[in-house]
Amino acid sequence: MIRRCDGRDFEVIWAIINDGAQAYKGTIPADRWTEPYMSREKLQKEIDESVVFWGYEEGGELAGVMGIQEVRDVTLVRHAYVRTSSQKQGIGGKLLSHLRELASRPILIGTWADASWAIQFYERHGFQLVGGEEKDQFAETVLDYSGATD
Repeated sequence: MIRRCDGRDFEVIWAIINDGAQAYKGTIPADRWTEPYMSREKLQKEIDESVVFWGYEEGGELAGVMGIQEVRDVTLVRHAYVRTSSQKQGIGGKLLSHLRELASRPILIGTWADASWAIQFYERHGFQLVGGEEKDQFAETVLDYSGATD
């Protein structure tokens, strides 16, 4: 079941992000990697800046989370993570499909340029790499939803 997360989910969201981020260790530049990957303060700042998290619940527990944020004239998908024990079960794809249904604006996703598995995941779900001025507004590799279906 996919549901909107609320304040009661804060600690679980934080744990999922930090557990799922382990896949990026060694890919994220060493000067950008921290332990934990995301602090509680950073997560709270993201929520305060209007990132709304949605979670995939399995057996009464959250197994994955993705955030969505309206910025300027686009929707950003932020902080897409699945517990390592629940990865490769389609949870990320289900969350991404749900967020696409919620969005009424063009969707952008940022990820690390060296995270080829993440880029391939988004491409399989209809996103394409963005270049030029649009990409230059963001620090990461940016993918744009092309409107294709799964």
